[in-house]
Amino acid sequence: MYRTHNCGELRKSDVGKDVRLSGWIHSVRDHGGVIFIDLRDHYGLTQVVIDPERDFYRALDKWRVESVVRFDGKVVARSAETVNPRLTTGEIELQATGMEMLGEAEVIPFQVAKDDQAPESMRLKYRFLDLRKEKLHNNIMLRSKVISEIRRYMTEQGFNEFQTPILTASSPEGARDYLVPSRLHPGKFYALPQAPQQFKQLLMVSGFDRYFQIAPCFRDEDARADRSPGEFYQLDVEMSFVEQDDIFSVIEGLLADVFGKYGNKKFDQPPFPRIPYREAMRRFGSDKPDLRNPLEMIDVSEFFKDSEFKAFAGTVASGGVVRAIKAPKVAGKPRKFFDDMIKFAQENGAKGMAYIIWSEGTEKSPIVKFLSREVIDGLKAAGNVEDGDALFFLADKQNLVEKIGGAVIPELGRQLELIDPNVFKFCWIVDFPMFEKDEETGATIFSHNPFSMPQGGMESLLTKDPLDILAWQYDIVCNGIELSSGAIRNHQPEVMYKAFEIAGYDRSVVDTKFGGMINAFKLGAPPHGGIAPGVDRMVMLLADEPNIREVIAFPFNQQAEDLMMNAPSEVTLKQLRELHIEVKLPKKMEEKKENA
Repeated sequence: MYRTHNCGELRKSDVGKDVRLSGWIHSVRDHGGVIFIDLRDHYGLTQVVIDPERDFYRALDKWRVESVVRFDGKVVARSAETVNPRLTTGEIELQATGMEMLGEAEVIPFQVAKDDQAPESMRLKYRFLDLRKEKLHNNIMLRSKVISEIRRYMTEQGFNEFQTPILTASSPEGARDYLVPSRLHPGKFYALPQAPQQFKQLLMVSGFDRYFQIAPCFRDEDARADRSPGEFYQLDVEMSFVEQDDIFSVIEGLLADVFGKYGNKKFDQPPFPRIPYREAMRRFGSDKPDLRNPLEMIDVSEFFKDSEFKAFAGTVASGGVVRAIKAPKVAGKPRKFFDDMIKFAQENGAKGMAYIIWSEGTEKSPIVKFLSREVIDGLKAAGNVEDGDALFFLADKQNLVEKIGGAVIPELGRQLELIDPNVFKFCWIVDFPMFEKDEETGATIFSHNPFSMPQGGMESLLTKDPLDILAWQYDIVCNGIELSSGAIRNHQPEVMYKAFEIAGYDRSVVDTKFGGMINAFKLGAPPHGGIAPGVDRMVMLLADEPNIREVIAFPFNQQAEDLMMNAPSEVTLKQLRELHIEVKLPKKMEEKKENA
């Protein structure tokens, strides 16, 4: 009724056929009375030619782009000079003999055929129109292919796909929950899962051995370029009777398969580099380093310990550190470059940032007059400095220097164009600390995942300083973006009780907050572990998009609003009464509503 072929299907071998096509009017061109229309559907474009003698020609006056039309006609070959090599259908065109309007479009708010830089709010309000654009359409199709490939690979590796609950209990850990009121149980709430963490571990306790799921997760947190507010999808994985290396092997194989098939960049084949957490923080100031960037920090505290440069010497004497970052071939840069980098460091928490430039056998810097020749030469050797290079210096408490360095290194890499955009660089971050000190209270708290198995098990919890205990926890990182966290789980009840005790929780808290899981562990739990790579982030990297919203069909905006469906929205008083809920607005909102 609507088509014999799609708009990306016809070829030169189809010349002479009578066909029927349906699609959207992508563009219209008038060449001296003859109208040329590019007709678009999901599969591609076909050029349709309409002769002025046709009885439906006059109807063209009221047609608008993005109207949906059906054409009948004959396939003809294009002349050699009019062949369009950019189209798969570029050797043919359709000479229209009949047409029917299927869905007339009003004036569209922004163009689809052209690169119309519409405001993001408008793009999100008319997302269905935005999705017609070739680039965004291709991104969503890439996402579909990646998910299909993930399912194929995981199934071939012996994993089984299971679904876990969407309505569950609120978790005291992690981000804010999205809460769902219960009609049948007044005053009580379900929560949308931040991740299927406890359920997938319970599946291992149930004896299923290898689980995966393309799982929706819900977190009430702020937006970032690599994180969508509201909901996201992850490849949730759990395995029984495994060690860390077993999980690495599966995920490295998966990433090599997916990025090899759908990535257009080079990458080193597995095994991927493994960097201990503390080493990553010392070298890069980040637990998600971008290994495309050759820059890193080195510790130069010893050189300044007894120097005449009192600002740095005092920092070292009080227990702080001095770290240096080499900037290659910057001697010819204007003073503004160095001033801008210092300002950037200050915007990220630094009191200042010193530098030394080595150029034509001399050193240029406001601080060299305070340094001996021995110290200057030592810094040059330690930084592997060549003529034309510079060292930037950060001095403060170690954690603050690492935080600032973690911002300066990528910024300096961008400024100096050191980051190769044509490669994927994967690495594992391993050996995360199990505990850390709360900076405000001084108490010992969990550093990352409280359910990770401590390295050394119960013995390490009983005999080591808590801050020296490492966890069997790991992250997989690509180009500075964390794709996933994972861990070998703490499946032994007494070890879990002890770990929570060190973090300030007694047994009753564990029994109350995590009763389902701890009770399951008491009835025979296998050693198990897992990981959950973010599907949205993987596709964002593969599509080479800077913002995660470009690979999600219907994303929220940065304020966690769906502008197209007008969510979140108010509900009726009847609905609230059924749920035994009374809305109490903040005072300012109440006043604004009353004045509206």
